[in-house]
Amino acid sequence: MRRIVLLSTLLALPLLAPPGTAHADSASAFEGAVQPMTTGEDVYHHVCQSCHMPDGKGAMGAGAQFPALAGNAKLQASAYPIYVIMNGYGGMPWFSEMLTDQQIANVVAYIRTHFGNNYTDPVTPTEVTPQRPAIPPKEIY
Repeated sequence: MRRIVLLSTLLALPLLAPPGTAHADSASAFEGAVQPMTTGEDVYHHVCQSCHMPDGKGAMGAGAQFPALAGNAKLQASAYPIYVIMNGYGGMPWFSEMLTDQQIANVVAYIRTHFGNNYTDPVTPTEVTPQRPAIPPKEIY
C-alpha cells in the first residue's frame, strides 16, 4: 500500500508544477544596446582580467593556474599572445570567434604596454588576420 501511495505521489508531482516555467534559454529581459569593447583596456577588463587578475599577476587555485601577464617575456613578440588569444592554450579558451581582429590587436597592445611590460611596437589587425584559424578550434569532451 505504501508503494502505491509513494508512486502516485511521484507521478502527480509534475502536475503540480506551475505552467510556463522559465528556462535558462528563455529570452533575456535585457533590451539595450550592447556596449562595444573598443579599447584594449576594455577588452582586458571584460574578457581577460577574470583569470589574469586586474593587476595582470595571474592566480592559482581550484586546481588551475592562470599565468601572469605582468613582466612576461613571452609577450615580447606580439605573435605569441595573438596566437594564444585566437586558439587558446592549455586551460585558456580560444577567442577567435568572440573577438574581432581589431579587438585582439588592441588587447595585445594593451598587455604588452602595461603590467610592467614595455613592448611598445604597435600591433595591428593585419598581424592578427593571418593567424585567424581557417577552421575555428572546437572543444574536446
